[in-house]
Amino acid sequence: IAEDFNLEIAKRFGRINPLHATRMGPAIRHVTAKLGQEQTRAKFLFLISDGRPQDRGYSQEDSEKAYAVQDTRMALIEARRAGLQPFCLTVDKEGNDYLRAMMDDFSYEVLADVTLLPRRLPQLYKRLTF
Repeated sequence: IAEDFNLEIAKRFGRINPLHATRMGPAIRHVTAKLGQEQTRAKFLFLISDGRPQDRGYSQEDSEKAYAVQDTRMALIEARRAGLQPFCLTVDKEGNDYLRAMMDDFSYEVLADVTLLPRRLPQLYKRLTF
């Protein structure tokens, strides 16, 4: 958080590789704790996702899918309580069914086409920060 964006940080992003599971709840809690240490006027948690809050490595049973959605929902509630403003953007065309449950009264958007992402991100940033 205290680092300025530079070439070294850009290289770190280039080394990111997908693993087996998307566990949004723990990631949101980690970011909430980190941003909680910052003294700023406004704090935004901008979550960009390609799909559900769980992936390979979880069983396909409904109870584990429901648990992942509810865990993410609770992490977002905790973030809101900590003073963060959450927003989720997904490129999963079926995102409305689980985002409605996860985001509760929080803002989210389902992007119909991933190629629109570079154009849509600045628009969302402007809408959220002004």
